[in-house]
Amino acid sequence: MEAEQGRLSPAEDRAAALIDAVRLRLAEAGAQPTSGSVAAALRAARPPLGGGDTLDAVRALHAELVGAGPLDELLVTPGVTDVLVNGPDEVWIDRGAGLERVAGIRFPDNEAVRHLAHRLATAAGRRLDDARPWVDARLPDGTRLHAVLPPIAAGCTHISLRVCRSHPFTLEELVTAGAVPPLGATLLAGVLQARLSLLISGGTGTGKTTLLAALLGLVGPAERIVLAEDSAELRPDHPHVVRLQSRPPNQEGLGELTLRDLVRQALRMRPDRLVVGEVRGAEASDLLTALNTGHEGGCGTVHANTATDVPARMEALGALAGLDRLSLHSQLRSALDVIVHLVREPATGLRRVAELHVLVENAHGLAETSQAVAFTAYGGCIAGPGWGRLWERCALRGVELPREL
Repeated sequence: MEAEQGRLSPAEDRAAALIDAVRLRLAEAGAQPTSGSVAAALRAARPPLGGGDTLDAVRALHAELVGAGPLDELLVTPGVTDVLVNGPDEVWIDRGAGLERVAGIRFPDNEAVRHLAHRLATAAGRRLDDARPWVDARLPDGTRLHAVLPPIAAGCTHISLRVCRSHPFTLEELVTAGAVPPLGATLLAGVLQARLSLLISGGTGTGKTTLLAALLGLVGPAERIVLAEDSAELRPDHPHVVRLQSRPPNQEGLGELTLRDLVRQALRMRPDRLVVGEVRGAEASDLLTALNTGHEGGCGTVHANTATDVPARMEALGALAGLDRLSLHSQLRSALDVIVHLVREPATGLRRVAELHVLVENAHGLAETSQAVAFTAYGGCIAGPGWGRLWERCALRGVELPREL
């Protein structure tokens, strides 16, 4: 009952005291908190533990000092894609079938959650304090971190961790998992080979980055890929990748590097494939300009509810760069070839490719999408009105797609 009310149990109290003792000895010795130094400091503290208990204590202390504390075991659990902390005793995970609450993992109090968020932000080289009460960054092991401090987060610090797979999915693995139908993999490989420019659209958590990384793995080894991202999420299996990452301003408000800055610099780095991890601001204008000036085969992701919403979404982003409506749509039609839309099935949580669209011009001279292919949840494939246009675009580049679906 006391633990539920926020007070430490005797075991937790002893663990906290041991952590403080080890932290103090490491500070006095000026040692980095590695597994070896933590073990040495633990032995010096002389806790009444056996050999096996000492090893467990070293792991727990290392997780507390340099890892994700009690969340470490969740981050290494197979199948876990997201770990969310809403409070000291409210931890959730996603194994691919929706969120589920975790029993048995808790923090001593709200301050412990805030301390973990601050330490993770520091490990990522980012600032998190009352002056800047949020952080969106990539941890050294690839895990994506987002944290928000009170008063923005009501009551307690909120932490969101997205697990990064140590090796990127291949397109074949996505087919096996049911995320991409076999014929869809053939069509996507043809689009990449034909060097058509594409955007992957979908909602949050639908697998846009995962699919983009898998597709970039199909790019020829002689091609140079230049990535521009807010946080380094994309890890394609490719021998020649150049990564550019944006940077927030420092405490004096200086030194900011925006995604738009990165896109402009990437154009001077001789990219064979220009990739924007997520198009979310004024960089949309620079990306469209690049794709209209000889940089074929560019890729990116964008948040959109449906594929047909992508032109409206790009119109809104183009307005941030000062583009008027007609200019944006004119550039969009000539720059972008294919939209790949992803969905997440509400019943099963399966993330999958749902549609391929092409860009066409409507009666008002604006860009709109035309469905080329629709994929059912069971791997079926249905040709849409835009199928002929997609087939012709690939054929003009020397890539022949199946004539009949």
